[in-house]
Amino acid sequence: MTLSKRAAWFLVAVGVWSWVIWPAFLKNIWADDRSWDDGPTGFFLVHLVLTAVSLVIGTVVGWLGVRGVRAGRRGHTDDVAPSDRDLIDFSS
Repeated sequence: MTLSKRAAWFLVAVGVWSWVIWPAFLKNIWADDRSWDDGPTGFFLVHLVLTAVSLVIGTVVGWLGVRGVRAGRRGHTDDVAPSDRDLIDFSS
């Protein structure tokens, strides 16, 4: 798989966006009256799982983007680790 610099930075941005948006979303869900009735409700638990899964996906996507950016900074194929060579589109 090849990953352009633009795509790598986009993946980093998606990872950061996930970590900005989802905790704020969960904070709003926490404060919602539908979230608590002698303990957490199904409404809250579903949104908690949604938030957790989204943060995991955002972390993985951001990590892949960081790897792509770091591999792209190395320049030529001679300077890139073999495990990262398929992450870089050297034509751009």
